[in-house]
Amino acid sequence: MHLAINGFFWNQPNTGSGQYIRQLVAHLDKLVSDLRITLVYPQSSGRRGPENPPDNVEIKLVKVSPGHLGKVYFEQILFPRVCKAVAADVVHVPYWGGPLQSPAPLVVTIHDLTTVLYREYRRGVKARMYNALISAGARSSSHIITDSKASRDDIVEHLGISEEQITSIYLAAREDFKPEADLLLDMAIAQKYALPEEYILYLGGYGLHKNVTALLRAFTYVQKALGTDYPLVLAGTKPEKQSNSYPDYEGLIAQLDLEEAVHWAGFIDEEDKPTLYRRAASFVFPSMYEGFGLPPLEAMSCGAPVVASNSSSLPEVIGSAGFTLDPNDHRGMGGSIIATVVQEELAEEMRRKGLEQAAKFTWKRTVAETVGVYQKVVDRAQVTGHR
Repeated sequence: MHLAINGFFWNQPNTGSGQYIRQLVAHLDKLVSDLRITLVYPQSSGRRGPENPPDNVEIKLVKVSPGHLGKVYFEQILFPRVCKAVAADVVHVPYWGGPLQSPAPLVVTIHDLTTVLYREYRRGVKARMYNALISAGARSSSHIITDSKASRDDIVEHLGISEEQITSIYLAAREDFKPEADLLLDMAIAQKYALPEEYILYLGGYGLHKNVTALLRAFTYVQKALGTDYPLVLAGTKPEKQSNSYPDYEGLIAQLDLEEAVHWAGFIDEEDKPTLYRRAASFVFPSMYEGFGLPPLEAMSCGAPVVASNSSSLPEVIGSAGFTLDPNDHRGMGGSIIATVVQEELAEEMRRKGLEQAAKFTWKRTVAETVGVYQKVVDRAQVTGHR
């Protein structure tokens, strides 16, 4: 079988789509011996070629114009054209950006429906037009992969696509997310980000739906109980300015009198993330909406107790291994954080259960189920003569 895959996000490993395509392609190459893979990558004056692709993966570079229009033209015209030229048996767009027409059976991965469910992310004519375009592309695809049962239900409800056309396939953490530490390396990384000796960790994005404002309000209870002994480390790229999508975090921190209790760690290199999880007293993920929720899984894989919201897909990922509660329950969130710090037996039990829960999610399983979808759409096309 010959797979052609859209590589737009390959050089963006700090995005969910970037992590997904890199891990998927690497494990497909490693685990599936009879699969030929062509990575179709858009190259412009501001974009280098794909970084560190597997040796066995063929690369097709496509010249594109920079910017949003260049991206759309690549997705809708250039990518399908290359797929036809290389005679792909199946085509995969590993993010929500599938073409309206494909020369071979088309699989599209829709990680989440954030831009559909939150109007703050679709303000402006361009955003609304692109949403309409990719929604039409999803409806015309041969099959859709999504990251959780919750996301599958959202796609059925909001895009009007039948459940039979959608397969939920869980993601997995990388192999380097593990509780075993290289003490010298961890110490060096802790110094790199000026991490406190003890801390509570949030690592993720800062868009409105990530609900970090609720975490800050919850942390007022933590500060009252623990003082500044366990500060809150906010890791990830800090928003440069307030907007409809990004609240005024600094203003809220000042309003809540948390200046001494919050440490901004900033952008975190991918290879450094396991250290931050391992050294955390607990990891908190208050998001109101996730297609999957990789950070809690990564945290559990590293042995960190997890406190998270009970919304969307997160209960599927965390199971009974962590605290899951209403994303607007500030007092409950604060109390759960405090419990992970002061109740050592509880924290140990959560670490043990977290490792057991994380072990259920493997890239071997993800790849096997993904290849099953590829085979299904190829077989159907051969029988019916239609993709």
